[in-house]
Amino acid sequence: MLVEPVTPTSHAYWRKLLPALLLLAALTRIPSFLHPLWNPDEGFLAVQARQLADGGVLYDTVVDRKPPFVPWLYEAALGLFGHGSLVPVKVLAILALFATAALLASLARRRWGDRSGAVAGAGFLLISVGLHPEDTQAASFGIFTLPFTALAVWCADRRAWTWAGAAVAGAFLTKQTGGAVLVPVLWLAWTTSRRGPALLRTVAGFALPVAAVALVTGPSRFLFWVVTGSGSYADLTGSGLHALGRGLGNAGILAAACLGLLVPLVRRWRAPGTDLWLWLAASAVAVATGFHFFGHYYLQLMPPLALLGTAALHALPHRWTRGALTALACTCALFLTWGFLAPRAELTHAEQLAQAVRERTSATDRVLIWGMHPETYWLAGRAPASRYLTAGLLTNFSGGRNGSLVGEEYGVEGSWPLLLADLAQHRPALVVDDSRGKPYGPGRMPTLRRVLAQEYERVATVDGAVLYARTGAP
Repeated sequence: MLVEPVTPTSHAYWRKLLPALLLLAALTRIPSFLHPLWNPDEGFLAVQARQLADGGVLYDTVVDRKPPFVPWLYEAALGLFGHGSLVPVKVLAILALFATAALLASLARRRWGDRSGAVAGAGFLLISVGLHPEDTQAASFGIFTLPFTALAVWCADRRAWTWAGAAVAGAFLTKQTGGAVLVPVLWLAWTTSRRGPALLRTVAGFALPVAAVALVTGPSRFLFWVVTGSGSYADLTGSGLHALGRGLGNAGILAAACLGLLVPLVRRWRAPGTDLWLWLAASAVAVATGFHFFGHYYLQLMPPLALLGTAALHALPHRWTRGALTALACTCALFLTWGFLAPRAELTHAEQLAQAVRERTSATDRVLIWGMHPETYWLAGRAPASRYLTAGLLTNFSGGRNGSLVGEEYGVEGSWPLLLADLAQHRPALVVDDSRGKPYGPGRMPTLRRVLAQEYERVATVDGAVLYARTGAP
């Protein structure tokens, strides 16, 4: 397949399309600016960015089961513009969606013509809001993975194998499941006349950036936190039906958002290329990985769905395209309305708790929030007393799991001795039990219960959360 020529007509095409895509990307992200943050992932990243700026070391004194790109992105953006607002990363999220749309438009234009390029770019942006607002409006891992996945297929389509592999590495270093895009990239490499060199260059392009990042962050720490340290997290025991219900629900929501593309795709499912179907299938496997089926996992399905739907529309009469875009615009408007009106009960709770923390501590005090909402640290402007920002890493609580696999023995290996070391080094002036009846409450955690009994006393309750102040005992 030949590279599309750069002509005056081509320049005119992009001068018209790119500003329109940027404007549409900004419009779809307006709800993201309505609240300080949208979900705990944003809060987690904001606190991590502050820890890194204060000299923390990733995968040592700053930890999470995620690759390093987004924490570094937050650190750079907030370090440049200030840690008091997430507006800089919200703007970067708009640019990430715009870049994804532009790459998809370029792919579709090269394969099916000018009109299809515009349909693919606009179609992707219209479906990009097609999940719960907490999943689509947050500037989190899933959003920043998308441009890398689109870039990987874009490079492979142009036989730029080393760059394609590097883009896959970028996707993997943003979110582990982003590496699923390696499947269609390898397929395209396999179908070339010189498959051996193509495959070798793709693998090298992927391996070298990943190896470099592993060396920078520490190979053993990188391997543990990014690859091998999540076995218990992926166990479904005790939460299978809950996860299945969430998975089917999110799939249904996304299908409703993509209906304008799915209907023509059912009519012309043979029209698209094999690589796009492989991309969709690999992304579906990525969604299922870990068996939690959170809504933001489904973001990975959107780029291949946009291209598959565009290919189907290309094979149908023009009136189908008008109908599809009209349907997508209507569903997009509904999801944006949802974003404007969606209640934010947990954010309200975190803000109330943060206010209580500020009133009972000084700016230099450390605190320990025992819960699943690390945004409380950021909202309160207080540094965490431990490297573990949520109780999830210490107890394996996540995704609706009940008490069967939640406890000290199920936490990240070696985490409790490190927690005690952190608390000895940075004795928290205030401990907030934000478990609110969940199975990771201090009553089921002997070590934490002992710390509270020896050094703290209960002083207040705020919206169900219990505050403990230090008594001064050694």
